[in-house]
Amino acid sequence: LIDLASNYFAHRKGLLPILGMLLIIINFLLASFLPGDSYLVRSNLALHLGLLVAIFGFMLAWAL
Repeated sequence: LIDLASNYFAHRKGLLPILGMLLIIINFLLASFLPGDSYLVRSNLALHLGLLVAIFGFMLAWAL
């Protein structure tokens, strides 16, 4: 599984950071349009997940 993932991401180094940035933008849009008592707005789930995916993507791209 790790070999397949490394081969896949070796040719697509910017995919995970772009996906992380899209999740951060989705969090902004959700916070703008959903009511404040929604779980996604209160927890900023997409923001935190987007940051983790983007940082992991930058680290993986640097290693590959």
